[in-house]
Amino acid sequence: MWSYLMTKQIKVLVVDDSALIRSLLGEIIRAEPDFTLVGAAPDAFAAKDMVNTFNPDVITLDVEMPKVDGLTFLDRLMKARPTPVLMVSSLTEQGAEVTLKALEIGAVDFFPKPKLDIANSMEAYRAEIVAKIRSVAMAKVQPKLTRKTPTNTAFKYKTTEKIIAIGASTGGTVALKSLLAEMPIDSPAIVITQHMPPGFTKTFAEHLDKISALHVKEAQDGERLIPGCVYLAPGDRHLLVVRSGADYRIKLSDSERVSGHRPSVDVMFQSLAQTAGSNVLGIILTGMGKDGAAGMLELLNSDGITIAQDEASSVIFGMPKAAIDLGAAQMVLSLQDIPSQIVQILNRLGKEYRI
Repeated sequence: MWSYLMTKQIKVLVVDDSALIRSLLGEIIRAEPDFTLVGAAPDAFAAKDMVNTFNPDVITLDVEMPKVDGLTFLDRLMKARPTPVLMVSSLTEQGAEVTLKALEIGAVDFFPKPKLDIANSMEAYRAEIVAKIRSVAMAKVQPKLTRKTPTNTAFKYKTTEKIIAIGASTGGTVALKSLLAEMPIDSPAIVITQHMPPGFTKTFAEHLDKISALHVKEAQDGERLIPGCVYLAPGDRHLLVVRSGADYRIKLSDSERVSGHRPSVDVMFQSLAQTAGSNVLGIILTGMGKDGAAGMLELLNSDGITIAQDEASSVIFGMPKAAIDLGAAQMVLSLQDIPSQIVQILNRLGKEYRI
């Protein structure tokens, strides 16, 4: 896939009301041999014409724009001409609500504008911006899933010792919302590592809590895992699960990045392989890169059960594919089929095993 991207020119359209940001992003894009800057629009009206003229592969889109704001433009774009979008805005850092709304509408990923010394800061983050544009270019823009009636079927057997662990990255915010909306209220404790910067995870957890029968919260160091609760790794902190007597507890760590990330899915899965083994159901969802593959293999080798999201339902198939290629995934399922499969697995385990 990477070699394919290097031979294919990625056409990028920059949409931002700031002339400085348009200039800085334009310089970054023009410096990459596989990127082509097809235009730089100061507002949604100019952007609309450029989308129709140049058919870009990626649009970098600001939220704050005159005449028509970025979210309105994004919504119209996704309805009329779905295109991979990378949100680039100061609001994506200060207002996580706006970022999550953009992702829900259809944006693939986001990058926050620096608060101070924009020119030098943008240069410092050049590699990250380039990587995100390439990642977004690979994304399949997904149509919004039709909301099904949430799964209210209770588990037939008590599963209080079981743990569900989920790892995700690009496209994961929407995938997690879909999955958790379908989970029964008496689910085992769920731990989640979603690649997301500091300042966003608390708001994201609150969003998930509103649509799920389960209680979703940002994880805190030392708290005990309780059935019916979902614990989201804080941005920039690894989430591990450790044993404390008869309990499983959260341990948060500021240790070095693993697989290029903190929080890392590998770290979460590896801790569960060591402390919970056969009590764990590990799931890897859409995302760029390979974080989680090695940890999922350890989980499988410790008698855990593992599921990877399939390519058709993934925005970015990188993380699930890495796990599948490594032989770490026992099952490969569509996002829509994962909740019902979880229920079946846990009912079977509750019947066959007494922990």
